[in-house]
Amino acid sequence: MKRTDFPKDIYTEPKPSVDTLGNLGPLRPMAGIWISANGVDVNPKPDGPETQDFIEHIELQPIDAQTNGPQLFYGLRYHTHIVKPNEAETFHDQVGYWLWEPATGTVIQTLSIPRAQVAMAVGHATADAKTFQLSAVRGSTTNGIVSNPFLEYAFKTERYTITVTIHPDGTWSYEEGTVLVIPGQSEPFHHTDHNTFKKIGEPTLNPTALAALKK
Repeated sequence: MKRTDFPKDIYTEPKPSVDTLGNLGPLRPMAGIWISANGVDVNPKPDGPETQDFIEHIELQPIDAQTNGPQLFYGLRYHTHIVKPNEAETFHDQVGYWLWEPATGTVIQTLSIPRAQVAMAVGHATADAKTFQLSAVRGSTTNGIVSNPFLEYAFKTERYTITVTIHPDGTWSYEEGTVLVIPGQSEPFHHTDHNTFKKIGEPTLNPTALAALKK
């Protein structure tokens, strides 16, 4: 993800809109609170792949616009929590941001999980795109993956991809793929997850939009 057309002025910040929801590009349909009981996970086990169903709750709330000098992002802060059917124990927990850079059509997902692993996946889309794909690659400094020493040894993550699809009925879905290198296995393991969400709650306005509404 290299660019060579960066401006010489790296300090001057643009004046962003206070309306994050109106400037999220392809991320706008994802804002809100969602749930699904249709998730499917395929993960590695000693005797071969294991397929498990899961229930997922995800909340994506708008944040105030963010700038890095002239660079401008609008985004959603998210938290996803996953359990297996009829169980209370957390199966997966993840936090991060979905970001949209209107000037370049760049979509970014940052993610952090409490198994001591973080990643940043990057892709490109038009503002009205109904499907887009992002990827992170081990070793990259711009869309990379960082793991704790045990994961780096036992389940080395070489690549992560996520494809998001916005559906005409107002739902949205994702398909994730993670390529793992595992000791004793002759080929990389392809760990996959997919799910489709139904909305159960509308997003809350970002702080500056809420303040402007109260004036």
